[in-house]
Amino acid sequence: MLDIRTGALKRYWGAYGNRPDDAPVPAYRPEDPPAQQFRSPVHCAEISDDDFIYVCDRASNRIQVFERDGTFVTEAFVAIETLGSGSAWDLAFSRDPEQRFIYLADGSNKKVHILDRETLEVLTAFGDGGRQPGQFIGVHSIATDSEGNIYTTEPL
Repeated sequence: MLDIRTGALKRYWGAYGNRPDDAPVPAYRPEDPPAQQFRSPVHCAEISDDDFIYVCDRASNRIQVFERDGTFVTEAFVAIETLGSGSAWDLAFSRDPEQRFIYLADGSNKKVHILDRETLEVLTAFGDGGRQPGQFIGVHSIATDSEGNIYTTEPL
């Protein structure tokens, strides 16, 4: 976290609120216990209206939630069998006052997962691999607008 006025580093943290280190983190394997550090790359950090920070630990197939001071709150794993680039690429919140839903871009599995923000339960998903309407080559980022529309981008 940086001070917007001075650019000074205020604080930083890793997975579970741990102090990050430069030790190598082994490749993701679904049967292993969760990594105690983020795998590279951490692909998003979004702040909800109620001031929680949601982090996409892409290669670990998880979203971790923190308070603004770095205190770990909870996590959710999505598409845990996904190897390689992982499933948590980017996220956006629904624009209702409670931000009830999280839309999670999953470039590896070519879909968008919809999660209940309170429980982090995956409710459903949409998309499939391909180049036709409703299909993705690799959904990379996601945004929502005040009218409930969902926007995605993909690499060429």
